[in-house]
Amino acid sequence: MNSLIKKIFLRDDIGEPPYEYDLLINLEDNKYPEYLKKMFKVMTGRKLNLKHPRTFNEKIQWLKLYDATPIKTSLTDKVKVRDWIKEKIGEQYLKPVLWIGNKFDDIPFDSLPVSFIIKTNHGCKWMYKIMNKDRFIKGKELYTFIKNRFDGWMNQTFFPWAGFEMQYKNIEPKLIIEPILTDENKACPTEYEIYCFNGNPKIIQEIEYCMPAAKISVYDENYKRSEILLNPEYVEVLKDVEENLKTAVKLSKILCKDFKLVRVDWILYNNHIYFNEMTFTPFSGFFQIDDKMNLKLGNMLLL
Repeated sequence: MNSLIKKIFLRDDIGEPPYEYDLLINLEDNKYPEYLKKMFKVMTGRKLNLKHPRTFNEKIQWLKLYDATPIKTSLTDKVKVRDWIKEKIGEQYLKPVLWIGNKFDDIPFDSLPVSFIIKTNHGCKWMYKIMNKDRFIKGKELYTFIKNRFDGWMNQTFFPWAGFEMQYKNIEPKLIIEPILTDENKACPTEYEIYCFNGNPKIIQEIEYCMPAAKISVYDENYKRSEILLNPEYVEVLKDVEENLKTAVKLSKILCKDFKLVRVDWILYNNHIYFNEMTFTPFSGFFQIDDKMNLKLGNMLLL
């Protein structure tokens, strides 16, 4: 393994930019395939074939480079996508928003509830949950730490962080504040992840985020148990299919119809589903799955 390439590409879990961020952000477009091949080797131990991709991971790399469209950028933007969702399926499926702005210093903390989520519109997992506003504001060390983190994120672009996810490029950074959608009477928050291949939902995941390990139920398009497990660290369970999950699948079919691959994500709150996001290159194409499953999924995806 080339240690220099590993330093360039593997992002730091504490939230700092990848090593050589300036190099990657200023890299000429024609250099992307070369660097992506090096990253793929580091992350998977495999050579990347972009001319004739066969596996699921390979095809996601191809989509990153050669299927990056302006509509994908708009729908990756967590602010702009809201107008599209309202037009396609209705605003009743939009999560409530408390505030949208440009600077952390402009956040109107006095008018916010006790708990909320702060996140950016142009990155993945660039967010913090604030469970007690007063304690957060008075805890100057924590406040300064989180403010500095967001100030940094607002001056970065996400696409080089996890391997040239081009749909994140050219998104105008915004801050979003949302309420925390967690049922008080439900111990484990539930999310749905609908993997859509060539305009059709094919892999349907219901995930309950319990401690210490998340529980997952995986179905095929006919709501039969699927043998495809993309999150091997989760505990697999078999549950009856709920109507909310079926609704999420029907709506996902409307949203995914123009895309070769997209995972449509939903949140379940108070027996109602809310759209979460469109994920066009899930796991950045670095799934830790065996070769047989990787090829099977690749055969399902037509480029």
